[in-house]
Amino acid sequence: MTDPKENDVPAGHYDADQIQVLEGLEAVRKRPSMYIGNTSEEGLHHLIWEIVDNSIDEALAGYCSKISVTIHEDNTVSIEDNGRGIPIDKHPTENMTALELVMTTLHAGGKFDHSSYKVSGGLHGVGISVVNALSCETVAEIHRNGKAYSQRYQYGKKASELEVIGDSQYTGTIIRFKADPEIFTQTTVYNYETVKNRLRELSFLNKGLQISLKDERSGEEDKFHAEGGIVSYVEWLNRKRTPVFPEPIYLSGEKDNVEVEISMQHYDGYKERLFSFVNNINTREGGSHVAGFRAALTRCLNRYANDDMIPKNMREKMGGDDIREGLTCVISVHVPNPQFEGQTKTKLGNSEVKSIVENICGDKLTVFLEQNPAIAKKILSKVVDAARAREAAKRARDLSRKKGSTSLLMAGKLAECQEKDPAKREIFIVEGDSAGGSAKQGRDRTNQAILPLKGKILNVEKARFDRILSSEEIKHLISALGCGIGEEDFDPEKLRYHKVIIMTDADVDGAHIRTLLLTFFYRQMTPLLEAGHIYIAQPPLYRLGKGKKERYFLNDSELNNHLFTEASKNYQLKADINGEMQDITGEKFIHLLEHLSIYQRITAFMNRMNVWEDMLYFLLENNIRSADQFKDDEWVRSLKAKLDPEKLILSDVQNCRWREDCYEFNVAIRGKVQIMMTIGPRIPLIAEYRSALNFFDEIKPYLTAEFGLCAVSREEVGEERRANNWQDLINLIRDESFKGSNLQRYKGLGEMNPEQLWDTTMNPENRSMLQVQVDDAEQADDIFVTLMGDKVEPRRAFIQEHALEVTDLDI
Repeated sequence: MTDPKENDVPAGHYDADQIQVLEGLEAVRKRPSMYIGNTSEEGLHHLIWEIVDNSIDEALAGYCSKISVTIHEDNTVSIEDNGRGIPIDKHPTENMTALELVMTTLHAGGKFDHSSYKVSGGLHGVGISVVNALSCETVAEIHRNGKAYSQRYQYGKKASELEVIGDSQYTGTIIRFKADPEIFTQTTVYNYETVKNRLRELSFLNKGLQISLKDERSGEEDKFHAEGGIVSYVEWLNRKRTPVFPEPIYLSGEKDNVEVEISMQHYDGYKERLFSFVNNINTREGGSHVAGFRAALTRCLNRYANDDMIPKNMREKMGGDDIREGLTCVISVHVPNPQFEGQTKTKLGNSEVKSIVENICGDKLTVFLEQNPAIAKKILSKVVDAARAREAAKRARDLSRKKGSTSLLMAGKLAECQEKDPAKREIFIVEGDSAGGSAKQGRDRTNQAILPLKGKILNVEKARFDRILSSEEIKHLISALGCGIGEEDFDPEKLRYHKVIIMTDADVDGAHIRTLLLTFFYRQMTPLLEAGHIYIAQPPLYRLGKGKKERYFLNDSELNNHLFTEASKNYQLKADINGEMQDITGEKFIHLLEHLSIYQRITAFMNRMNVWEDMLYFLLENNIRSADQFKDDEWVRSLKAKLDPEKLILSDVQNCRWREDCYEFNVAIRGKVQIMMTIGPRIPLIAEYRSALNFFDEIKPYLTAEFGLCAVSREEVGEERRANNWQDLINLIRDESFKGSNLQRYKGLGEMNPEQLWDTTMNPENRSMLQVQVDDAEQADDIFVTLMGDKVEPRRAFIQEHALEVTDLDI
């Protein structure tokens, strides 16, 4: 918050009065991004990681075996462990309890020496105090010495004294916090999948540790317990791939108090997938431990390949890239004094760790290869194939260079722009000659280039590098971008356009081409994605013309908002709610219709999920909010008793088939016994159902009302049209709003003339674009493998799981 006195300081005035000293945790609240990276969704979740990391450190020290994370309905979060509990006795020099010290003071903790923690992810003593500072309320509950203690904090400051709240038979710590919405202005809502993925990762890295996650907002819960440790992690990462050999290789050792664990397995793909961790911290940028592993792996396999037992055709000199092609690897090291780059800890800097990892990996891998010659030969066979393919790719690349990039211009493929500064240039990758022609005519030739692609490009997920380079369309794309491809030649600094915009049709083929292009960029030019150079154009879905005027809308929501806004100007809405008339005008008119239209979409979706509209209303009316409600047998029976047995056929209440601790029952309509639905814990887990819960109370009176629509324009004043229910009302307003108008739904870019394409999709002043970002590399990798990989079963399972979410199916 700005100090009012700052506004009274004369311009240019600078003396000792302007030097501020931020006390306590004020520095954290003033500059939160210094401590948690940012204040968006990523930073919000970082609060959880900081507290969980403290519990993990207790596990590493051997004092904790269980960690429980709960997201509560109000988006507060509780993290509980069964460790030793934060000390609550008085600190010898600071005149406060140890608990208050670590909660309210930066750089206070038990991880600066190694008497309490041999290794730790927390180094700076800022984790829990930063979370406290960025929360509007934090409650610490400590169990130790046979007692349970509690203390409350607000905005990083003590709000209550430490008090005994009861006896306790165990030890541990429970931290419950609520993120401050004044700091996290974008969102304070936690994403269950994001938390789940991180906790699953931690369970793999800490063999035997039990981690549970519970979402009280929906009742969803997961438990993670990996007895196989990082070996299980590699198996999980390769679950949708075909491994070259059945069991992952496991190597481990310790030297100079540095513990090293490595597990790896080759699969039949072409991408290296390496995940590295230091004291359970994901070092996404690698570091000395990764450098040590790569050096040892290359040296060992080259040395083994030159042994007399290897056939002559397998003695070819192999490079590190060849050896790591198609390798899935997890490296986990525990370092007493790790040196990270910054508080977010993405790269390890300890130089001594490189030699330790290299020696341990080299020794252990040499022994493994000698004891398992069959596996060694399978690895070497794949590596030799990769080396030969690399040579073929090099020849193809050299040939491409000789031809030169001017072949694009000669062939009429690339329509170049006049601007020379890459930062001001943009290129549109369009589908087909028809859209390409419109784009070329409609563009701004000053800084917009157009590259039409013919048909669908090669699926690079299934192709080796030499085959990628033999694809004509991909060669055109590489030449146009100018930054090269492959480890040796790729240089993002040479990118000729700083905005690379994918512009495809809004049909299934367009979505497929867009996915193929994203796969190419993700697999072959990842730095372009990370730097934010890749965009997806958002052409309009609708054109609404009336007389000489026309407007464009990106989606149904935008169209509906326009229709309802116009209707509010021309009509007055009357609602008959149980015999009482209610006038609805202005913003309330628009707001109600928007919610009703969303509810209409949700009812259509739920109907596809076999939840009928009447039953949806029944469940919402009874405030079914969480899967946990179905744990109570009596409650489920009372819910069933509210249904009319004369209209419905009801089964007995029984244990849920997919969740043993819950109950469910089936419902069918009399006379339509073939239509049956199950009322049970699955329903509250559906995202659309939870969306309806958010505004159901607001629209509930109108779902059973009748309506009258009265015109207020001079031509039709006094005329009233009736609607028997809310759905008839929406249809009536649509019909009235569309009178004298022409609504066109675009299926492809070719349906637009050049002027329309420029106005709606290419003009920087009007257009809307999505910037492609990689927030979770592992999750992104998993999606690409599922959708574009060789294995059919994961793709079939994905389609079956998400088929009902499709709203526009092009058959």
